Amino acid sequence: MNAAPRLSIGLPVYNGEKYLAESLDALLGQSYGDYKLIISDNASTDGTEEICRQYLAKDSRLSYYRQPVNIGATPNHNWTFEHSSTELFKWASYDDLYGRDLLARCIEALDDDPHLVLAHAYQAIIDGAGDIVLEVDYPLDTTNPHAPDRFRSLLFDVGGDDFYGVMRSDILRRTPLNGSYHHSDRTIMAELALYGRFHQVPELLFFRRDHPDRAERAKPTIRSRSANMEPSRASRLRNPTVRLIGEYVGGFVGGIRRAPLSSADRRECYGHLTRWLASRAVRRSTGRIEDSKPDAAPTAIPDSSAVAGQRRVAEG
Repeated sequence: MNAAPRLSIGLPVYNGEKYLAESLDALLGQSYGDYKLIISDNASTDGTEEICRQYLAKDSRLSYYRQPVNIGATPNHNWTFEHSSTELFKWASYDDLYGRDLLARCIEALDDDPHLVLAHAYQAIIDGAGDIVLEVDYPLDTTNPHAPDRFRSLLFDVGGDDFYGVMRSDILRRTPLNGSYHHSDRTIMAELALYGRFHQVPELLFFRRDHPDRAERAKPTIRSRSANMEPSRASRLRNPTVRLIGEYVGGFVGGIRRAPLSSADRRECYGHLTRWLASRAVRRSTGRIEDSKPDAAPTAIPDSSAVAGQRRVAEG
């Protein structure tokens, strides 16, 4: 392994003892090993620290940092990237699982096409036991060569987990990183898509774990999700809901403003954003406009040889 690895993996965690070891095993068992794993423990109160220190003693690729207080999920995510200095970067979750060749296939794709800004892979949803419950399609038009079309798809289409893809660090540094408002992962991905295309490796290599403790299920409202991202957001006085929604929309506006677009492409993106806002307003009567569900459930993708005959991802 090179003295200076090409890739950093940022793993923010808070009270992750239930699934953390399984996730670390999947990351450390990757066929591509030229990376460093940066773990930021957000002042966990369970056995997370002990698990991390056990792995730290076994593998020199790990570095472990413990925040003195809970700084919130957003600062903790951003902290891992801000303390990286590699060519490539990837966020990882303490509860997801990763096929053995995920990193290798993503990096191969980025090396083959310098115009790609992000590479990820087909995904499946797993349950708490690691069983595959759904193989999901990727509906986003992120391979489109026209930046406004990619942006439009990130606005109107729901799906994908590109936030956990392998990204070019120099492009990610041009963004403000994650905001402490709900759905900030959507705004940062929309902004990255304005810089270049994404690639989906056509192999089932990413396994998103769905369980009752996931923040998006345990924190169902705008305020509770935002407060999970940054504790100060819990204040209704300083952070009224209208402000949180405004920052969400502002994240898209800022992305358009910062991206290296022509005047015509910039106008086209603003047009898509205006139409998206109008479509959200129309759906106000059926629920929160910013939390509208996709019109259709995720569709299955064809069977993959990567999981054929397997019941549990952890056994692969």
